[in-house]
Amino acid sequence: MRLGRRYEQPVGESTLNVGVVDIGTNSIRLLVTSGHEEIGRWVEVTGLGQGVQSTGQLDDDAMRRTVLVLQQFARRMDDAEVEVRQAIATSASRDASNRELFFDMAESALRVRPTLISGSREAQLAFEGATEDLDNADGAFVSDIGGGSTEFVTSKVAKSIDIGTVRLTELVRIDQPASEMQMRAAIELVDEMFATLEMGSHELILGIAGTWTSLASIGQGISGGVHGQRMGSDELRSIRDRLAHKTMVEIETLPGLDPRRAPVILSGAVIAASVMAAVGADVAVISEKDTLDGVASELLALR
Repeated sequence: MRLGRRYEQPVGESTLNVGVVDIGTNSIRLLVTSGHEEIGRWVEVTGLGQGVQSTGQLDDDAMRRTVLVLQQFARRMDDAEVEVRQAIATSASRDASNRELFFDMAESALRVRPTLISGSREAQLAFEGATEDLDNADGAFVSDIGGGSTEFVTSKVAKSIDIGTVRLTELVRIDQPASEMQMRAAIELVDEMFATLEMGSHELILGIAGTWTSLASIGQGISGGVHGQRMGSDELRSIRDRLAHKTMVEIETLPGLDPRRAPVILSGAVIAASVMAAVGADVAVISEKDTLDGVASELLALR
């Protein structure tokens, strides 16, 4: 499977810059593209959804941190002369009773109100973005691991499971280093949640978004540039087990890992390994194209 990075726009038509913001449970991301080329892609970890599992609300400090990033993103879109902008909000916002208060703050920062999307819609957009450069996407299987949910999607079926890196960390209270009991509890919980997927077997999957790219970066010992990298299931389990034995300081200083992801990357490795086991996959191909690209493609198609 070969992955490209092209965007297509009809020849001879004027360029339209679009900006897409993804407000996730752990990270906030921005893509700016013209259709002809990717102008920029940014990510900031704000931990918006930390504590939502137990309180049912977005934390005041987490909202303030996130709004500051959204203000930065708005300035980036202004600098890029973005003509059409859209923001989507996912798992943490779906679960939070005070999301409309946060959406008011986000709208003031971005000058566009976030759209709350369902887990199935999130999965659909992830698939569209990850596969838009494939000649034949019919046989593709896409895995998107977020902070609050994990999406499984093919061209025919999309499922969203309410377990993600932040949610798992808070449910099991995984320490660093993690105890054998904590690891067993985490793996058993995730495996149980994935046991009813019934999505068939897939030897190869596309892994998208921050958890998959971070795990690939850890495996390669590099920062960024992992688009198209391949990870075997044995390698992934090895990374998971190594992370379990490290202190938080050791994880924060790992080559290739954004230290802001350190508190939840072990949970991410647990989920990723369980994703591969659930569908019988031997290999994951890492794609840096994802939900953002799916939204951008739809916006460009409407021009």
